[in-house]
Amino acid sequence: MPQQPPVRSTSQRPPRPDASMSLLTNVMDHSLDEGYAEAAERKQADGSGGMPKTLRAKLGLAGGLVLAALVVTVGAAQARVAAPVVAKEREELIDRIDRETEAADKLKDGVDALRDDVGARQREALKHSGEGDRTELVGILAGAVAVHGPGVKLVVNDAKDTSAGGDGDARSTSGFSDTGRVRDRDMQRVVNGLWESGAEAVSINGQRLTALSAIRAAGDAILVDNRPLVPPYTVLAVGDGRQLSSRFQDSADGLYLQALEKSYDIRTELSVEDDLRLPAAPSVIVRTAQPITETTTATEKGTS
Repeated sequence: MPQQPPVRSTSQRPPRPDASMSLLTNVMDHSLDEGYAEAAERKQADGSGGMPKTLRAKLGLAGGLVLAALVVTVGAAQARVAAPVVAKEREELIDRIDRETEAADKLKDGVDALRDDVGARQREALKHSGEGDRTELVGILAGAVAVHGPGVKLVVNDAKDTSAGGDGDARSTSGFSDTGRVRDRDMQRVVNGLWESGAEAVSINGQRLTALSAIRAAGDAILVDNRPLVPPYTVLAVGDGRQLSSRFQDSADGLYLQALEKSYDIRTELSVEDDLRLPAAPSVIVRTAQPITETTTATEKGTS
């Protein structure tokens, strides 16, 4: 007689696979907090929960929904209508900016051309004035003509760490912060020291300096005749190279530069060069002028 299989008791159920995750199971099965559930049941029992019961309440809800839909629809329609207008205005503004920029560039090119023409005419007039060497010397000192000859080359650069301060007081009277960045006052003292040491012509980063040149600051940038320069600052000075170098290093401005190098780690390098080439100044502006007449010439001859 075949043996019957054992009957499994229905009271013994296999354990659930997620029995070890009872906390997660409880969260999933009871996602609504018990307090919220009780509040919802109370509202439902009182008749205050769910959808409105009275006709007036239903009409009010419908009216609110219609008004909200109307506001959203009108806003979307206005945005859709205004989008092409805004895009058109933006394109017109961009075109106007491009036109004005192009016009400004043309004017700048015209100013540069006129400045070059004036400078060339001034240099030509100096050559044919009949004064000979005196006229050439005046042109060199005024910066109206290009020069070349022996001199010194001085490179001044910011410290590697521009935030580092110094122990010296080289800048204490200038009001500058104690940083390793080269300031406009530093370059002013360098240039003035070279002039006083016997330099005949000076330039900074290819920018020729004249008696009317200005070295100023705009934020952290140094401007020479309103033209920004970037470090390192290469200063070329034409003159007797060895004598110019010796005089500058022994001058007060040379000692000032050495103090900056020692106290603020500003980097400098001075060398004597056999041949330096300095360009002419872009334009020599005449502040005052008086025409020479026969009466003036006769008066000068009579007083000489």
